[in-house]
Amino acid sequence: MLLYLKEMDEIFAEKILSWSYETPYDFYDNEYSVEAVQEMLNHSYSAILDDHDEVFGFFCIGDSAQVPIGADFGAYPQGYIDVGIGMNPEFTGRGKGFSFFTFILQQIYEVHGVVPVRLTVATFNTRAIRLYEKLGFVKEKEFCHRDIEFLTMVKGA
Repeated sequence: MLLYLKEMDEIFAEKILSWSYETPYDFYDNEYSVEAVQEMLNHSYSAILDDHDEVFGFFCIGDSAQVPIGADFGAYPQGYIDVGIGMNPEFTGRGKGFSFFTFILQQIYEVHGVVPVRLTVATFNTRAIRLYEKLGFVKEKEFCHRDIEFLTMVKGA
């Protein structure tokens, strides 16, 4: 599977915002709005395309990758690059997550050097948590917002 990075643009953002996941992953569905598109165009998001020029996924770094309420629980101390990811629902559950997230980590390391990385995941998403653990992430901090439990996971430099 060949993946490549593209700068996020309005067309990619609109495609991503239209994705619909199966239950219980529909938690990750987004609602299309002008504000949501503008968020994705804030230069912290990148589109990932496959060798057929299909939008395979995306990632974001920095504050865009954090659950805002997590700061109130001390979930985001300094010293990490926060990363958020999303894979096109057409490709989820097919064993492509390892290659996808490895590609993202390589992109982060190319730009920022080999730095500590942190992500936030809903605790019900055991499929993603297993993937992150395979890639060397360890559980760090749990917090709850609107009856959803979240977990930060970190990978050292």
